[in-house]
Amino acid sequence: MISKNAQLYDLIRATQLRLRKVSPFFGALSLFSKIEFINDVPIAATDGIKIYFHPLNFSKLKPYERDAIFLHELLHIALLHPSRKKNRDSFIFNIAADIVVNGMIAELKDFKLPEGAIRDLDLEDLSVEEIYEIIQNRAELPKLEMIDLIKVVKDQDGLKEKDENKISNDIDVETYWKRAISNSLAMTSSKNKGNISNKLKRNLDQIVNPQLDWKTILWRYLVKTPSDFSGFDRRYLYRELYLEELSIDTLEVYCCIDTSGSISQEVLSKFISELKGILSSYPIIRCQLFYADSKCFGPYDVDIHDELPMPEGGGGTDFCPFFKKVEEQETYTLPICIYLTDGYGQYPKKSNLETLWVITPGGIESDNVPFGNVCRLI
Repeated sequence: MISKNAQLYDLIRATQLRLRKVSPFFGALSLFSKIEFINDVPIAATDGIKIYFHPLNFSKLKPYERDAIFLHELLHIALLHPSRKKNRDSFIFNIAADIVVNGMIAELKDFKLPEGAIRDLDLEDLSVEEIYEIIQNRAELPKLEMIDLIKVVKDQDGLKEKDENKISNDIDVETYWKRAISNSLAMTSSKNKGNISNKLKRNLDQIVNPQLDWKTILWRYLVKTPSDFSGFDRRYLYRELYLEELSIDTLEVYCCIDTSGSISQEVLSKFISELKGILSSYPIIRCQLFYADSKCFGPYDVDIHDELPMPEGGGGTDFCPFFKKVEEQETYTLPICIYLTDGYGQYPKKSNLETLWVITPGGIESDNVPFGNVCRLI
C-alpha cells in the first residue's frame, strides 16, 4: 500500500521528468530543490530554502499546471528572490518577482501559465530590483493571487524557521544556489545550452556573477590610487603594533548628472542623493560636478559641506559635450568619469577616459553602452 505522502512526492518526480524533456537545464536544476508538503500555504510558496506545496490543492491540479507552478517556485528560489527582497514591500516585490519568472516560463512552449498569471512584456527582461523600482509608484498594480515569497511557514509544530539543520543563513543559500546553477549548466550538453534563452542567461548571471554596487566599484578605483609608505601608523603604536601608514593621493572624479527631459524629478533627486553619499563616504575624493542634457553645464567644485548648484537642462541627451569638457580640464592624475543617466542618448565614438556609467532602473541595456564600466542604480 503506497502512502499518501509517497504519492505526493511521486507527483513531484513526474514533474521533474517532464521538465527534463522540455529543458535539460531546468530538469537538472530541479534536482537541487528541497520539497515539503504542508497545509499552511494556498497552493505553493518558498522561504528561499524549501518549496512548499499544499498536499490537496497541489494534487488536484492538472499535470501541466503542476509543472508550471513547480517551475515558478523553482525559479523564485534559484534566483534568490526571497533573500533579494530585503526590506522592500512584500506585495510589490512579489509582483516584480512574478513578472520575471512568468516571462521565462512563457518562453517554454510545453508549459502553460496558470490563469491570471502576471505578465508585463515591457519589464520582464529587467532584474527583479529594477522592476520593483519601476512599478512601486504606479497608481494601479496587477492583481496578485497570493504572496508566495515567505519568511516562515507553519506546520503541526507551529512556526518553523528556515531549515535549521542545513542552510543557516542567506550567505549559505546564495552559495548553495550558485553551485546548483553551475552544476546544472555543467550537466547540460553544449547542444542543449542553446535552448537557454537570453532572458534566463541574464538572470542566472546575476546570481553567479552578481553586480557590484557602483560605490563598491568606485572603491576599487580608490585602491588603485598611488600610495606611499610614510612611517608607522601612530594610532597603533601604544599596542606595540607597527602597521604601515599609507599616504593616498586624492582621486579626481568628474561626475555628470543627466538632466535631460527623460529624467524625472524623482530620479534627479536620487542622483543628487547618490552623489552626496559618495562625498560623505570618501573624503579623499576631489569631485567636480557637471549637469548635462544636449549641453554640458559646469564644472562645479563640490564637497559634502557645500550646497549643490541647481540643476540645469531639460532638453535632449548628448553625452559628447561632457567628455569634451573633461578632456579640456587640466589635471595631473588620470580622472575617473561617473555618468548618472538612463543611458539613452548620443555617445562619443570612443573615449580613453576611465568611465563608470550608472544606469537607472529600466535604462539602456548594459551591452549597448559602447565603452566604460556599467552598473545599475538600484
